[in-house]
Amino acid sequence: MISTNFNSPSLYPSTIPNQPPQSLSHNSSITSLFQTCKSMKHLKQIHAQMLRTQLINHNFALSQLLSFCCTHREGDMAYAHLVFDQISEPDLFIWNTMITGHSRRNSPKAAFSLYIEMLHKSIPPDRYTFPSILKSLNYEWALKFGREIHAQVLKFGHGSDTYVLNSLIHVYTLCGRTTRARQLFDRFPERDVVSWNSMISGYIKRKQFREAVDLFLEMERDNARPNSVTVVSALSACAKLKDLSIGKRIHNYIKLSDIKTNLIIENALIDMYASCGCMDIAHDLFDGMNNRDIISWTSMVVGYANLGLIDQARKLFDQMAERDSISWTAMIDGCIRSNRFKEALEIFREMQVSKIRPDEYTMVSVLTACSHLGALEVGEWIRVYIERENIRTDVFVGNALIDMYSKCGNIDRAMEIFREMKKRDKFTWTSMIMGLGVHGHAQEALNLFRKMQRAGVRPDEITFIGLLCACTHAGMIEKGKELFSLMEKRYQISPNVVHYGCMVDLLGKMGHLKEAQELIETMPMKPNSKIWGTLLGACRVHKDIEIAEKAGRELVDLDPQNNAAYVLLSNLYASCNRWEEVRKLRSMMSEKGIKKEPGCSLIEINGVVHEFFAGDNTHPQSKKIYLKLEEMVVKSKPAGYIPDTSEVLLDIGEEERQSALLRHSEKLAIAFGLIGSKPKATIRIVKNLRMCGDCHSLAKFISKIYEREVIVRDKTRFHHFRAGSCSCMDYW
Repeated sequence: MISTNFNSPSLYPSTIPNQPPQSLSHNSSITSLFQTCKSMKHLKQIHAQMLRTQLINHNFALSQLLSFCCTHREGDMAYAHLVFDQISEPDLFIWNTMITGHSRRNSPKAAFSLYIEMLHKSIPPDRYTFPSILKSLNYEWALKFGREIHAQVLKFGHGSDTYVLNSLIHVYTLCGRTTRARQLFDRFPERDVVSWNSMISGYIKRKQFREAVDLFLEMERDNARPNSVTVVSALSACAKLKDLSIGKRIHNYIKLSDIKTNLIIENALIDMYASCGCMDIAHDLFDGMNNRDIISWTSMVVGYANLGLIDQARKLFDQMAERDSISWTAMIDGCIRSNRFKEALEIFREMQVSKIRPDEYTMVSVLTACSHLGALEVGEWIRVYIERENIRTDVFVGNALIDMYSKCGNIDRAMEIFREMKKRDKFTWTSMIMGLGVHGHAQEALNLFRKMQRAGVRPDEITFIGLLCACTHAGMIEKGKELFSLMEKRYQISPNVVHYGCMVDLLGKMGHLKEAQELIETMPMKPNSKIWGTLLGACRVHKDIEIAEKAGRELVDLDPQNNAAYVLLSNLYASCNRWEEVRKLRSMMSEKGIKKEPGCSLIEINGVVHEFFAGDNTHPQSKKIYLKLEEMVVKSKPAGYIPDTSEVLLDIGEEERQSALLRHSEKLAIAFGLIGSKPKATIRIVKNLRMCGDCHSLAKFISKIYEREVIVRDKTRFHHFRAGSCSCMDYW
């Protein structure tokens, strides 16, 4: 968010210092002549005059001509080479000028070639040669030749020159060797502010923000005087770390020092406070600015969006005279943080209408929104859009595509993306393992884990969560226990509360309720409400009221407002026809103001996401949907469908209970899918809660009767209904 030039004041001079002139007045006239030059056309006229007056034979005049070609924004390096190749004995200043020209144009090969040629002609480099060569290096060349040039610096006696050493710091940090850069920095015979800035900015470029802040504090202890570049860099690191304490300390230093506040510093302060969540201070600074640029506005938008205050962010966003991809992406991210996924996609469409080109970060955010909504058609369009617009496809975009396809129900396409990726990180492997697990492909997830190990990629705690979940969905108790043990024995990863939760889920779903309870009671950390809720859910499936009541009490003690304890116990009591207990629990919920989370299902038809709640009749096609529902039930009953009313939390007649079941959100979504999609097209649904037994049973019949694949992503896993059966094998 902060526009900084970390190397300003520049590590390199804009022009190479002149050699001592033969005639000051003569050379001054030549300098004045070139200072008036504004274009190559004008320069060529001067060159022609030099040829006529024999000035072309003077190195000083030639050096001025070459300086224009090499350092002026209107210069021409090809023309510079034509002139240079005609010089019989160029002096060191001319060589340095040519090297600088290539350096400014980021041409390491040309700069390096000139340097080698200069050495072959026995012209020793000076303190101005090396910074120009070092500045020209990109990551690849810095990695390949950085140490070699360092050796040359020492060979020619410039190992104690601060100006040259600052350039070496830049190169070592450029290629990721910050430890080597720091070793060099610590041995500096003398440091100037550029030395400190180079090291601090080097840390920031490598995302070593804590080291950057620590070095700034060390700079203070050494009584070195930070300048505007230093404080902007340090504030940037504090923003990334969300280190408000040090950020305020830097702000106070700016107030007490003679550093003149400018737009860049003001933006850095706003970004720091906004990143740390102090929007009141950020807004006061923002209101007090005499001038604001797009960075100022965007920092405020990002700050509000990161806190999930999307309405405040949108208000500022709408006031912006100019917006870039960063501000648009911030709004999309803010919507995702606020669980406003449909709005995130709407803002992306607005961005396209505004003709602002998105970057790879925007694409990751949009794909994340598609993942949450189960919007496969939109996600597919995004993938095509990325390819068509030649948007950079890095490992983060690849990971986002895997996540999107997995969560939208197309695990085969996710695997294709995985196989096509040339570069993978541990998140790539982990995302694919988790995707396979929630789709019920436990063996494939385990096979992929073995390949991950052979590839030398070290798994982390998230990887093992994915593996344990895969075992849970497949009921693989022994394999789950083996992996749980492997974490600590081989990889020194201590199981956390989530891993214990996975094991409780695995044991509980397989009916090992006592063992699951004992595991909870012997955990090295205090069990949280989710773990007791997991055990309670398993008790509901296996109708173990004794352990359920124990888990329910623990859950209520830990989280009195958690509706899960009441709802799960109510379901269990209802399934056992213990209606008095159901009424007591419902009464307690009413007294405490606790409401059951309403069931909600999403379905995408023709690129539009439709939302259904239980008992919903707000959809424009509600009449058709309910008629289709009745048809679904009528056709399913002769095939063997019997409504399962055991979990309906109402002590009413069977007919009314069946009617209540009919209004579940996933049934409404399936009916709409049958109406709105082409025959035999796959119906994909995302539900916020666990799929109930009756909806699960009916979906199996529908898949066979209507010859449709129905894919439902509920709170715990994917269900693929095909030809009358489910991929979960009725185990979820």
